[in-house]
Amino acid sequence: MSDLRNLYEAVILDHNRHPRNYPHRPEGANVYAHGFNPVCGDEFRVHARVENGTIADIGFEGGGCAISTASASIMTVAVKGKSVVEAEALLQKVHAILIGKAPADEMPGSMKALLGVREFPVRIKCATLAWYTLHNALQGKRSATTEHESVQEDA
Repeated sequence: MSDLRNLYEAVILDHNRHPRNYPHRPEGANVYAHGFNPVCGDEFRVHARVENGTIADIGFEGGGCAISTASASIMTVAVKGKSVVEAEALLQKVHAILIGKAPADEMPGSMKALLGVREFPVRIKCATLAWYTLHNALQGKRSATTEHESVQEDA
């Protein structure tokens, strides 16, 4: 178990130190949102180009703690090329797993690195800020809230 935890920590550190799709504003981006967590100061802007219901390109700008930056990086890799419907479903799955309402073994691929935040509930908002910022961008909203309940009602 310790080896697995070390691997996940290494993935988080790698995505934090070398975030993918950062700083990146896709050419022709047609959806955008700003996310801010006033409690800790994490702040991101997510830009995407959606073509025919598919996230053709995505990037983010801003900054935050290691978990929020790594999660934003992991999110952009996970949703690029996926349909908007698939991206929204993935967001809901990731959030449900992180808050303990779905089994951890359902966490897909490199997103498993985010499972460590389950032990620190206050960090869940760090791990989901970029995801909900993307959700709001896809919904045509320009800003994301850190109070996920209001976002989930719109999903």
